[in-house]
Amino acid sequence: MEIRRLFMNESPPLHLLLLADPSRELVEDYLKKGICFVGERNNQILGVYVLLQVGPESMEIKNIAVDENHHGRGIGRQLIGHAISYAKEQGYKTVEIGTGNSSIGQLALYQKCGFRIIAVDRDFFTKHYDEELYENGIQCQDMVRLSRSIR
Repeated sequence: MEIRRLFMNESPPLHLLLLADPSRELVEDYLKKGICFVGERNNQILGVYVLLQVGPESMEIKNIAVDENHHGRGIGRQLIGHAISYAKEQGYKTVEIGTGNSSIGQLALYQKCGFRIIAVDRDFFTKHYDEELYENGIQCQDMVRLSRSIR
């Protein structure tokens, strides 16, 4: 799989980004501020992530999604590795990521990639989303924040 920055005239794969964050408004907001990368094979986009500077020494993976037909093939791990490498090349010292308390698979993946839980933003999803979100039979209420040093 080749991972590349989205071209200036290219539309982002919103259908994938909305898998990870159902708020079109929030997705469009951080797309304007961040850098969008896609992972593709044979001209088919398999995954996407958006990287955003959140501090002088820190970037955050604001959204990361893999096409549902390609889950379990290591694509998410490759995208995270690419984000870490890119941030390191740009001189950043940490990469952050957040996910819902109900995102059990994502929490496991992020920790396998070296991220550690640093905070919980209680009621983040109940405050910022109009509809109730459920995943794995659990209501998504809290944002779990993770960070990884990349020095």
